[in-house]
Amino acid sequence: MKQNRFWSFLFLAIGVLYFLLPLIGTFEFSLKMRRGVYSLDAYEAVIFDPRFQATFGYSVMMALATIVVGVLLVVPTAYWVRLKLPSWRPVLEFVTLLPLVIPPIVIVFGYIRLYNTSSWLPLTGTAMGTNILLMFGYVVLSLPYMYRAIDTGLRAIDVGTLTEAAQSLGAGWITIMWRVILPNVFVAVLSGAFLTFAIVIGEFVLAALLNRPAFGPYLQLIGANRAYEPAALAVIAFAITWGCMALIQVVSRFAPRPPAQPH
Repeated sequence: MKQNRFWSFLFLAIGVLYFLLPLIGTFEFSLKMRRGVYSLDAYEAVIFDPRFQATFGYSVMMALATIVVGVLLVVPTAYWVRLKLPSWRPVLEFVTLLPLVIPPIVIVFGYIRLYNTSSWLPLTGTAMGTNILLMFGYVVLSLPYMYRAIDTGLRAIDVGTLTEAAQSLGAGWITIMWRVILPNVFVAVLSGAFLTFAIVIGEFVLAALLNRPAFGPYLQLIGANRAYEPAALAVIAFAITWGCMALIQVVSRFAPRPPAQPH
């Protein structure tokens, strides 16, 4: 037993070092912009760069829009499938997994082909239309994570009993969704929202090929033309991603647990 525990801790330590050493090296390099001393000059240059503020603000707004549309799409669909169409659940799971196996570049080229200025719906002809197209692309990329988070939340509650109780009190479907189902899966929705936020902030392919001023293309541009600022941006992006992961862990503590199965 002690020998197994030793090997477990050894492999864990190797994994932690493999993960942390590059990050520590990147962080140290980002502090060397001023010769001979450690400083935050690279972080200051990045944060006060107008392009950073514009692109990061744009990506935050796109992330919020993606979260809203994703919740409006996934929550009613997952709820209805669980309540009325349980046999369709494997089909829905398969569909939501497709963005993991279809490269984003294929998705965006399909969008450009289908919604270009000569098509029946020329979304790429205007900035607003392209923003809408990009937002729906982000919704597609976040589907696997948003759906699984919400489906897990729905499994933790008795959807049928809650629906019957609400209907017996005269509630309609919109009221049931807004005042009964959504509050009970709110923690799961937050988990999916944090994952979606992390995906949108760092996404490059869709934003670059649709020529939108997002944070991902800005990261690539700075990385190709600067030395210390890309390291600072990498640390910032890493902190944002892991901040979202930490928030997921915090909110998951308040999630309802699945009911115990009878023996």
